[in-house]
Amino acid sequence: MASQFLFWAFIAITCSIALATDPSSLQDFCVADPVRSGIPVNGLVCKDPKFVEANDFSFSGLHLAGNTSNTVGSHVTPVNVAQIAGLNTLGISIARIDYAPWGVNSPHTHPRASEVLTVLEGSLQVGFITSHPENRLITKILHVGDVFVFPVGLLHFQRNIGYGNAVAIAALSSQNPGVITIANAVFGSNPDISSDVLTRAFQVDKDTIYNFQSRF
Repeated sequence: MASQFLFWAFIAITCSIALATDPSSLQDFCVADPVRSGIPVNGLVCKDPKFVEANDFSFSGLHLAGNTSNTVGSHVTPVNVAQIAGLNTLGISIARIDYAPWGVNSPHTHPRASEVLTVLEGSLQVGFITSHPENRLITKILHVGDVFVFPVGLLHFQRNIGYGNAVAIAALSSQNPGVITIANAVFGSNPDISSDVLTRAFQVDKDTIYNFQSRF
């Protein structure tokens, strides 16, 4: 009886381990087909491999500076599955971030990806905040060639601390990492979050909340 129990316990553990990992890919690629793709479920419908071409795996434009003449002084040029159909199911993407002098990439999160940021030009203050209850700020000054990691889902930001432009490249662990910019989401939601909720959450009066909402 004991030996049978150990045998089945071994089988259960082995199956649990086997089922806890992602399956190996059964094809070379799954280029997204914009014509056939309807409701995406962890990826988009695959294009017929016979019609796949080099352009499905290519994007041109990361050498071009983004327009930073906006209120925050930064611009993100994304390269995800929307720009490169061949990224579908591969779990990676990239972005160029341009910063005007003292420009900020506002506090935001990527709900589906961790991020590795590399500074190409200028100097940046970067940081992320750990989850509740610590809410600890982990921050560092980066220079050209420096790399910093933002863990998946955590609130993070970058700020150009120089008098010249700055440029960074971000690699992300999702074909569609998503972005939630905190100020835009809280004060620019559609429809608005109730002022009763926000006045309590931020401990300010309603006029302050209305002022913030009018900006977004």
